[in-house]
Amino acid sequence: MDFSSESVKKVLSKYKFRDVAIEELNKVSRVHPDMKVISATYTSSDSLQKELLKLVGNIPVCYHGRSYNLPILLWLLDSFPLAPPICFLRPTSSMVIREGKHVDSKGRIHLPGLHNWDHPKSSVNGLLAEMIAKFEEEPPLSTKPAAQGDSPNDLLAYVSNLSLQEGGNRPDQEVKVSVIGGGDLGIAAVLSIMAKGCVDKLVLIDVPESSTKGGTMDLEIFSLPKVEVSKDLSSSAGSKVVVITANAWSDEQSYLSVVQTNVDMYRSIIPRLAQLSPKAVLLIASQPVDIMTHVAWRQSHLLPTQVIGVGCNLDSERLSHIINISLVANTTGKQAWVIGELSENKVALWGNMGPGTDHLQALTPVSNSTKPLMDRALEMLKGRGQRSWSVGLSIADIIHSIATDKKKIHSVTTLAEGWGGIGSKVFLSLPCILGENGSTRLPGVALGPEDEMKLRESVACQVNLFMQLRL
Repeated sequence: MDFSSESVKKVLSKYKFRDVAIEELNKVSRVHPDMKVISATYTSSDSLQKELLKLVGNIPVCYHGRSYNLPILLWLLDSFPLAPPICFLRPTSSMVIREGKHVDSKGRIHLPGLHNWDHPKSSVNGLLAEMIAKFEEEPPLSTKPAAQGDSPNDLLAYVSNLSLQEGGNRPDQEVKVSVIGGGDLGIAAVLSIMAKGCVDKLVLIDVPESSTKGGTMDLEIFSLPKVEVSKDLSSSAGSKVVVITANAWSDEQSYLSVVQTNVDMYRSIIPRLAQLSPKAVLLIASQPVDIMTHVAWRQSHLLPTQVIGVGCNLDSERLSHIINISLVANTTGKQAWVIGELSENKVALWGNMGPGTDHLQALTPVSNSTKPLMDRALEMLKGRGQRSWSVGLSIADIIHSIATDKKKIHSVTTLAEGWGGIGSKVFLSLPCILGENGSTRLPGVALGPEDEMKLRESVACQVNLFMQLRL
């Protein structure tokens, strides 16, 4: 791969892991020799600009026995290859993007390999191989109405008659959110979401399996604009986000029995919700949130990017507020994150907040110099319970980022496999960028021995519990 141009050398010199990036790109060149690296100006969703490198070229896709080239573009962040590339299709003027499971309306590509990126286990060649496989199943481009004389062998013309998947919302369509569960948390979520003003329609569904009830009648009596109250899951069809606040606590004494009751309730609602809104993001607020998010992912068969839990979003926002307001610390450009599970095993991290919140930011563990500050903040955080209204506000904050494609970073429950060396399929709170297509996890970071042990304990406890549950 040619790095000799002055513009490429200038931009490449600013990359944090320059030598590793060059090595990764040379590996790409050996498998895909036609891929080219050039420098260009990347504009983020909030209009901030930055000089970056990008890979451009075509990938071979076989469809119905024929091989075709699909044009793609990979933006390489300055922390590449520790951070995954931002991937787009490059449609020509005669092409139309076919929005689907792995491509949004703007041509951005979303794949499990990007969500679970963990260099050096993850590579661009592996990502391109996954991209080819997914696009052979679901071609991402079609042609505009073709004029006479166009080649009948062009893949884009060939697939132009294939129908788009139903469900989901495009940016210019109605933003619909459904909240499942009519208890205190469900009502708090409804009121908080509507106060944010980011949705066009909200449906509150009080499922009979849930033991948390009581507020739907009042909402029906004092009707709110844009809010519909229902008892039928089908009312959630076409939602952009589906929030699950329902719990089905039993009278059993053991923790395992209580969790099993919730798992059984999910079995009766999650597959149906996923079927009604296949492009929705499922936002889990049922307890225990780490376990129930994992259960929802398994039962829905949706991408891990589409299934998240409220996790440590509230604690992270509180912690940053305490540090920057109550302690008046000099933490300019830093954000505090709480990761792990909602227990005593929570871990604190710093995040370096550079320009452009849709850029994957570097995470750093708490150092000896910042540990006293973080310890004091965590001590102040203790005792601040998660009341229904506070969790409702946190839910609304998450939904606002998804509904408006804000690309804000939240610590939410997500598939943790591959992050920081985690080898099990467990769900933990980790910093993720949230947008209209769900979550993009930030790369892992090496933790200190004490924090590493806490995370490992959380993983071990989840694995042990899942071995005992009837899923």
